[in-house]
Amino acid sequence: MTRRVDLALHLVTDDRLDADALPSIVDAAVDGGVTVVQLRDKRVTARELIRRARMLSEVIAGRVPLLIDDRVDVVLAALDAGVRVDGVHLGQNDIPPTTARRVLGSDAVIGWTANTEAHLRAAHEMPVGTLDYLGVGVIRPTSTKPDHPPALGIDGFAALSAATPLGCVAIGGIVAEDVAPLRRAGAAGVAVVSAICGAADPAAAARAFAAATGRDAVAATDGAVR
Repeated sequence: MTRRVDLALHLVTDDRLDADALPSIVDAAVDGGVTVVQLRDKRVTARELIRRARMLSEVIAGRVPLLIDDRVDVVLAALDAGVRVDGVHLGQNDIPPTTARRVLGSDAVIGWTANTEAHLRAAHEMPVGTLDYLGVGVIRPTSTKPDHPPALGIDGFAALSAATPLGCVAIGGIVAEDVAPLRRAGAAGVAVVSAICGAADPAAAARAFAAATGRDAVAATDGAVR
C-alpha cells in the first residue's frame, strides 16, 4: 500500500459558507494543523464542485490530502482537468467503496461512513486495502447535517472503534475538549465542520484541535499522501 495519510484532524467544509470564502479558511486551517480537507456540498452541481476543488487544491498545494465527499465522478473529472485531488469519502448511499477503489486506483484515499455494527461487518467483508478509514458518528447532534443518525456519544463511538481494526475518525458536534476522551476511546482522529469553518480565527481554532490531539502544526502536516 502506497497511501499514507495522517487522520488526526479532518476539516469538512461547511456548505452554508460562501464558496469564495473557503480557500482562505482552508489555508488558515491547514496552517493551524488540519491534516485532511474534505470538500462537502451536496447541493451544488458537479461543475461547481470541480471549480471549488480547483480553488482548494491550489491553496492546499499538496500540504495535506484533499478529498471529495460522495462524488467519485467529481474526483475523476477534477483529476482529468489537472486538479490534485487525493480521494473520496463515501456514505452508505453512495457507490460501493470496492467500485471506487477499482475506479480510482491503489493510491487514492477512500473513507466510508459507518455508524452501526452492520456497517462494520460490511467494511470487514471488503478486500483488504479497500478502505483507509471509517467516519464514525455523529458523536452529538449537529446542525451541519440535519439528517444525521442518532448520536452515539463517546461510549457508543468507543464500542464501534473497538470492534474494527480500521482507523475510526469521529465526527458530529465535536469541540476541542472532546478530542482527548475520543482519542482514549480509540479515535484515530476527529472531523470538524463549524468549529473551524465558523470560527473567527480558523487557524487558531485548528491549532486548538491539533494541540488536543498532541500534535503541532508542523507534525500534523507530515502525513500527507505521497
